[in-house]
Amino acid sequence: MSVLEHRHGDYLISDDPARLDATAIHGYLTRSYWSENIPLETVQRALQGSLCIGAYTEAGEQVGLVRIISDHATYAYLCDVYVLEEHRRHGLSKAMLELSRRHPRLQGLRTWSLRTRDAHGLYAQFGFKPVEQPESYMALRFPDVYRQPADDE
Repeated sequence: MSVLEHRHGDYLISDDPARLDATAIHGYLTRSYWSENIPLETVQRALQGSLCIGAYTEAGEQVGLVRIISDHATYAYLCDVYVLEEHRRHGLSKAMLELSRRHPRLQGLRTWSLRTRDAHGLYAQFGFKPVEQPESYMALRFPDVYRQPADDE
């Protein structure tokens, strides 16, 4: 499987799994609203089972991520999309999403989905719309799965 990469200004956008920095990704995700306190081991397993597009500085530091869960035939779910605060306003999220949408392993899919609390405008630029017939969608969620029990529990 060949690596897909391109330069975006001073940054590299790449799907090379060897470039992923699980510790850096964990550092961001553990403070995000969607996976606060996620264990490093869980992040590592998630990365191994996903197609990931990363954004990297010239020095190789990982500063952004788009993680895609997919069967590579019918469906893709975008998640863990972020750019570190000090690297925002350089078009990195758009560059990672563009590479995701044109990625050879993700062509011909029937459905792409995601959840967001605050980035609707970004995703709308890529054709995402609110879910039609939301009453037909269901979920089984465990929102406290990463919560550490208190010592006295």
